[in-house]
Amino acid sequence: MIFNSFTYLVFLALAVVLYWILPRILRLVLLLSASVIFYGFWNFYFVPLLFVSILVDYIAAQMIYRTEARSKRQMLLWLSLVTNLSLLGFFKYYYFIADNVIETAQIIGYEWNPSLMIVLLPIGISFYTFQSMSYTIDVYRRQIEPTRDFFLFASYVTFFPQLVAGPILRAGEVIWQLDKRPAFKPDMISYGLARILGGLALKVLLADNIASAVNQGFNADPLQLSVIDVSTLAFLFGFQIYFDFAAYSHIAIGSAWLMGIRFPENFNFPYHASSPQEFWRRWHITLSSWIRDYLYLPLLGLKGGQVSTGGIAQRVDVSTARAFCALFVTWAVMGLWHGADWTFVFWGIWHATIVYGHRIISRRSWSKGLPRSLVLIGTVISTYLIILGWIPFRADGMSNAFAMLSAFIDSSRWLFLGLRENTYLIAALTVFLIAAGPVVWRGFHNFYVKDSIFAQVALWVIIWLLISASLIYLRPLDQFIYFQF
Repeated sequence: MIFNSFTYLVFLALAVVLYWILPRILRLVLLLSASVIFYGFWNFYFVPLLFVSILVDYIAAQMIYRTEARSKRQMLLWLSLVTNLSLLGFFKYYYFIADNVIETAQIIGYEWNPSLMIVLLPIGISFYTFQSMSYTIDVYRRQIEPTRDFFLFASYVTFFPQLVAGPILRAGEVIWQLDKRPAFKPDMISYGLARILGGLALKVLLADNIASAVNQGFNADPLQLSVIDVSTLAFLFGFQIYFDFAAYSHIAIGSAWLMGIRFPENFNFPYHASSPQEFWRRWHITLSSWIRDYLYLPLLGLKGGQVSTGGIAQRVDVSTARAFCALFVTWAVMGLWHGADWTFVFWGIWHATIVYGHRIISRRSWSKGLPRSLVLIGTVISTYLIILGWIPFRADGMSNAFAMLSAFIDSSRWLFLGLRENTYLIAALTVFLIAAGPVVWRGFHNFYVKDSIFAQVALWVIIWLLISASLIYLRPLDQFIYFQF
């Protein structure tokens, strides 16, 4: 079941009504059952796999909490991590590993063409695996106490609004909200609907319409594209994936709001960031903070939470070799998390290089006294490099990515226009929308918090306008991009 479908809207309405009627035990059973149905709409055969992670982490967390011996606690933690990562590794990286082993064998002169089994990628496995593991790790670190209520824990892992594409939740953020239902307030419904419909509008009116221009551009001969074309496609795909994933996050957050449950924000106008570090404090915030707390900081020898902000772009004594290695290893893993292809690893290393380069420059004493105009130029350059990184992320293989990027070192491919004329117009209009986004968002929030009948009536008018526009263009065949991750 996908968000941009009538089926989900009906399903959500029924779930919300029952949620506010049923008592606690039945309410948790409802949430778990609804989440299983939601996930089973894609492929019911993978529901047991989802419960393997749930059972392993539920039992491991209980045993870790009751165990005092450090060696036994570590063994139990490793049992959880190995189980979860083995499932993720097999289902997501089976073909990637097999293909690379076969290609390596052929390079050294050994002809080997084994028949590979058919392995389907379970939808959302990257998200729910990380979420379930974080619970066990937090219990191991004594940051939270495990819940004995299996239905409560299972509802936390499977909660359908965020099950297949986030936001990635922490137990400390959500379990207590699922345990005790808040008092019903009408603004939960109005605000939740506004977020849902705003997300649908971002998806069906912006992301899906930009997608056609992006697909046509990336399907063209990469050697026939100019620097202007490559830059335009990088911007367009950067906007497409932003609108698409921000749309999903809005719908997920809004769906939870209808039940009085608050999710952390996942995006905060990342293209308005003034540095690469700030970009990753604004883009896919829950993943960035997860990677920071459970991979990057441990690689630095620190515990999650010792550095409070900064995501995986956090500056931590970059003069040491350990910090350098931690940064690049973390970004390589971040790339592989997104997909089983060397293009994603290249994308991760690209960002690591940008972040590291910016750190080095910002640490120089002369950088503190630069005039504002030069600082602005530096911000524009770093933003452009961030957006250009979407080329390997979207390209069909490393050869196509390098062919597109080679335009920058080929003087004959600098100035001509090889895409359809309206592609450049779409890019220009989208840049305008990105620039105006914060103003519209602040206006919505300022208007919403006004305690007046006029404000509430106007909000409902906006909601119904969004309903009309979104439902007219609702196209369930266009799935969200992050479903594949």
